Amino acid sequence: MIKLSRKTKETDIDVELKLYGSGNSDIDTGIGFFDHMLEAFSKHSLIDLNVRCKGDTHIDFHHSVEDVGIVIGQALKQAIYPVENVERYSNAVVVMDEAAVESCLDLSNRSYLVYDVDIGGKVGDFDVELAEEFFRAVVFGAGFTLHVECKRGKNKHHILEAAFKSFAVALRRSIAKNDRVGIPSTKGVL
Repeated sequence: MIKLSRKTKETDIDVELKLYGSGNSDIDTGIGFFDHMLEAFSKHSLIDLNVRCKGDTHIDFHHSVEDVGIVIGQALKQAIYPVENVERYSNAVVVMDEAAVESCLDLSNRSYLVYDVDIGGKVGDFDVELAEEFFRAVVFGAGFTLHVECKRGKNKHHILEAAFKSFAVALRRSIAKNDRVGIPSTKGVL
């Protein structure tokens, strides 16, 4: 179990993460829709995840969402690297009614995000643009290359939930154990 904390003038965050868990979570960020997305991420990645965040949500949700992403990313980096005996590459398409979102992932130890989910507005009180901020923070904290692409969809809730779930499934597949792989790079190190 990786345990990390981060405290700034804007947020106070505690994260516990077990990479090879069973998808159990205990999430409280003070942002209902974001909690729902993190619970879905935990369930479908099979990563046990506990998150506590006290943030300046009276201003908006930006600092809390981004900073939780930073800490989750840092915990994932500690849990995954150095990469050895795992698949490394993966992708997953998750369908939720009319929406289909694909995540493609490389445990490259190089941070890069392509986020092609062109929606605006809100889901409840949650600004949908904050999902991209979360994914960027996770990717840069963890050292992943991640592409998230909305293939189709109209309902913002469905689209964002499919994005979080497809990332979860792609991550679960990337960290799948495979002893035949060794270090999954021609460089001999990641």
